[in-house]
Amino acid sequence: MTKQQLFEQIQKKRSFLCVGLDSSLDKIPQHLLKYENPILEFNKQIIDATKDLCVAYKPNTAFYECYGKKGWETLIETWKYIPKDIFSIADAKRGDIGNTSSMYAETFFNEKSSEMSFDSVTVAPYMGSDSVLPFLTFKNKWVILLALTSNSGHADFQLQETGEERLFEKVIKTAQQWATDEQMMYVVGATRGAAFGDVRKLAPDHFLLVPGVGAQGGDLKEVCKYGLNAQCGLLINSSRGIIYASQGVDFAEKAREEAIKLQQEMEQILMKANLV
Repeated sequence: MTKQQLFEQIQKKRSFLCVGLDSSLDKIPQHLLKYENPILEFNKQIIDATKDLCVAYKPNTAFYECYGKKGWETLIETWKYIPKDIFSIADAKRGDIGNTSSMYAETFFNEKSSEMSFDSVTVAPYMGSDSVLPFLTFKNKWVILLALTSNSGHADFQLQETGEERLFEKVIKTAQQWATDEQMMYVVGATRGAAFGDVRKLAPDHFLLVPGVGAQGGDLKEVCKYGLNAQCGLLINSSRGIIYASQGVDFAEKAREEAIKLQQEMEQILMKANLV
């Protein structure tokens, strides 16, 4: 999916919502355990309930890898079930030396060998260009680079001064030598608030994947105040706040209700910014 195609989906649905599929056996409604593959059934019902309200789905691969072979099969089948006009994100946070990163890229992008071909994958930049460039060899695929995250330990490294700039700023500036805003996004946590202004000075045209709205306390309006750009430029992720809105048989219905709340708020923001 190209950047323009993603923006067109945002305009069509009046939404820039990404639904995180962090699906775990100990958190999904217990009545689903009767199914042969409870997590896959959960994911399918969540997707069916929200696919007209969101523009992206983001399975966190750790929630699948932990179940071994069955988990990988669930991840593959989940990817297959995501409508192809919806942006798919493998939230894998990979990052290793070149030949290993090449294999990771094959894992998430080469359907012929792995049975999956996500639109994008999250990548850790700590090992530099060696760990990122192999992902960029795939045409029309995206790298979503960790930049300024929402976790409490982000300050251990990301805010450290490196000369006249902070480390996350150096990551954003350096990474723009590797790819344009047509193939690279950045992860910026919703709890960072006004720091979006600093990010936009360095990356005015890039899309930003923004976790942390909802359960983690990020404020959508504040994120948009500083982070919105001429093509929206934001994918706001909500995981627990949507998919675990109910533990009952009505879980999909309740997930839809929470997604509608966010979509309606996003629609007002897009209209105010004259983007729809």
